Amino acid sequence: MIPPGARVRLAPKARLQNDRLSGKAFLLYPERGLELSESAARIVAACVVEKPVAAIVDELTAASGEPRERIESEVLSFLDALDDRGLLVVT
Repeated sequence: MIPPGARVRLAPKARLQNDRLSGKAFLLYPERGLELSESAARIVAACVVEKPVAAIVDELTAASGEPRERIESEVLSFLDALDDRGLLVVT
């Protein structure tokens, strides 16, 4: 599990791209792609540069107005899933 104090960024093999036709966000990595929901795309976009998890949670909380605890839980869960696939660098 990624702790809230960790710093994360996308792994070098992963990149965020928008589909030209649909405009949907995709996380691309070797021989695969993952279509992202709007909230998942925001999380991935925040990971393009190395950033503390707490800062990502703060940004998303400010943008959504949702309770911080809920946002933090969802962000940590999604980041864990990305990390399990080897798509994050966690420091």
